Amino acid sequence: MLVTALLANTAAAGVLRAQGSAAVHGSVRDTLGQPLPAVVEVVGTGLRDFADDQGRYRVNVRAGRAVVRVSHIGFAPVLDTLTLAAGDSVERDYALRPTAIELQPTVVTAAKRSQLLDQAITGVAIVTDTQLARRAVSTVDEAVDRAPGVQFLNGQVNIRGSSGYVQGLGSRVLLLVDGVPANQGDRGGIHWDLVPVSELVRVEVVKGAGSSLYGSSALGGVVNLITRDISSGFHARIRATGGFYADPPHDVWTFRDYTGGHGGVDVSGSYGSERLRGRVTVGGRHSDGYREQDRRDHWQAAGKAEWLPTPATRVTASTSWASNQYEVPLAWCVRPKCDDRGQTYQPFKIDTDGRGSFTRSDKGYVTAAVAHTASERASWEARGSWLRTHFIDYHPGNNDTAAANRFGGELRGVVRPAPGRVVTVGAEGARSDVASDIFGDHTQNEIAAYGESEQLLGRARVTAGARIDFFAVDGGGLDAVLSPRAGVVLPTGPRLVWRASGGRGFRAPALAERFVSTAVPPFIVIPNPALNPETAWSFELGNVAHLSPSVQSDAALFWTEAHDLIEPRIVSDTLIQLQNVARARLVGLELTLTASPFTPRLATSLAYTLLDARELAHGAAAERALAFRPKHLLTLSADYDWRAFSVGGDFRYASRFERVEIYTDDPRVSERALDLRAGYDRGPVSVRGLVTNALNYIYNQVPRTLAPVRTLSVVLTWTY
Repeated sequence: MLVTALLANTAAAGVLRAQGSAAVHGSVRDTLGQPLPAVVEVVGTGLRDFADDQGRYRVNVRAGRAVVRVSHIGFAPVLDTLTLAAGDSVERDYALRPTAIELQPTVVTAAKRSQLLDQAITGVAIVTDTQLARRAVSTVDEAVDRAPGVQFLNGQVNIRGSSGYVQGLGSRVLLLVDGVPANQGDRGGIHWDLVPVSELVRVEVVKGAGSSLYGSSALGGVVNLITRDISSGFHARIRATGGFYADPPHDVWTFRDYTGGHGGVDVSGSYGSERLRGRVTVGGRHSDGYREQDRRDHWQAAGKAEWLPTPATRVTASTSWASNQYEVPLAWCVRPKCDDRGQTYQPFKIDTDGRGSFTRSDKGYVTAAVAHTASERASWEARGSWLRTHFIDYHPGNNDTAAANRFGGELRGVVRPAPGRVVTVGAEGARSDVASDIFGDHTQNEIAAYGESEQLLGRARVTAGARIDFFAVDGGGLDAVLSPRAGVVLPTGPRLVWRASGGRGFRAPALAERFVSTAVPPFIVIPNPALNPETAWSFELGNVAHLSPSVQSDAALFWTEAHDLIEPRIVSDTLIQLQNVARARLVGLELTLTASPFTPRLATSLAYTLLDARELAHGAAAERALAFRPKHLLTLSADYDWRAFSVGGDFRYASRFERVEIYTDDPRVSERALDLRAGYDRGPVSVRGLVTNALNYIYNQVPRTLAPVRTLSVVLTWTY
């Protein structure tokens, strides 16, 4: 064994010398000796590795001077400067010191490249893998829903009031998976269960218009799902979930004679060598639902592979497939559409008109990317992707189907021509198509070019850039949209950082929005091929204050002037059409406060958004509230860790909507949801418990659609 190991080390050193590179490897632990899944990166090169569950890492670097940064949320980062000769294999073990707040996390979404969070010119929220694990969630949206300034309405994401709610159609937020667009090709919406939650290392939420870098759909913000890198060696993980739903709080609402349950399992395995790494995840889950006609089954598989032909080149391929078969609980029952038991509304039951509705939804994607770091000053990345969605809606006596594809490609370069200056340039193209009996057969082609430069001027970082998008529907003429952006970040002391930005966002209407023709009893939805792109000018003034080592605040004033927003309009007693609202204004304040009072074991946060969203379509005298936007959105969170145990909770308050579309006379209440959680971590075993809506508060976010009742979930995870 000893001889074999010596021969292997000698051979590896020979390969490194031949390539003019070196290797840094070792472990990352906390001050108590516990392993940490930290990020180990070589500053300024894009080279990095994620330590595995035993804290082990390995990163190959070019020979010469290298600055290694080791970081993990909740711990003070470590910077280590090394001078390496070709063929060196250096072992470096790091111990990270716990700190109340990680003041300088790294983000990759705000500027399409790696940068410190304090350097972003717009507000960014981060959901870490620790938060994902603590919340014991099954899908990504369940965790992102508690991010500051973010609210989900029946599965649709709403950032700073940008989106409102339109059932199943275009999103004003762009979803990325490892930087690759993943919105549906036909409806422009988002499948939040496309990526297994166990695959994620973190989620980044960029608030405000992001079209200057990302184009259409980034009008209100960008959500980037970042999957785990693959560690060296063999690793496995089994994640099992189970639980049940509370019964209705009043007997008169009872709709079944048993307690509904839910559960599932995910299994993943990975293996990584010096150059080749791969991971496969499979799983499924079942839910009885918390209301009538709400049963659902979900199956999924995902894979990721990495090839590192040289220390400066990384080739990545990933894929994911998910299938949902679920009953559709449409509008709840209104007297006398069911056994109403004398009640005006039966929120746990459905109208007989929708009985028997069922949907099968399949979706998947394949992506491939090549990233190369030519030098400390230049790097580039090329990627291609294919997203496929297909659904069948089974209605009594009528079925609706649609199959859609979205093909995309991008080439991006990052250049540092001089100290303190970074330039990002790129080109992107996409083709979407749909074949459907409710949307018709249509195509949309898009091409774009963009560029952005960041310059350090004294203490200020000034950013300016623009993107131009061309798109054509069904081979028609090209429409063009220019999206500029400018911003500045100015530190005014060791504890204060100011940011200001302004930019233009846009969203091209989805094919489904232009051509939808269907019925949602008692309404009929008619097409509108003449829809124009939505556009908006978005401005933000923000301040990050490190008030003490354990207290940090982030405050932002935001202002959005939107034009041609697409909203559903009732054009007659029974007809609905998607139309462009002439003008709208969204003004607000967002405040986030994080603190660890008394002890680093206690982490608390407060997030509050004050929003005034007005439709100005008919002049100031006729202005009215935009539908489905709460004026007040408040989230309180706290978590306490003691040895292997942890407890915590979230409280979410959203004020009553001032205005909704459809069923406008229905009673509405504010949202008050309390979630409680507890956990135990010991070695490879983790046990998490979660009670969502612990007070079993009955409310609805969308008219005649009940929000989830109290739900108990238990998650068992074993990691090797």
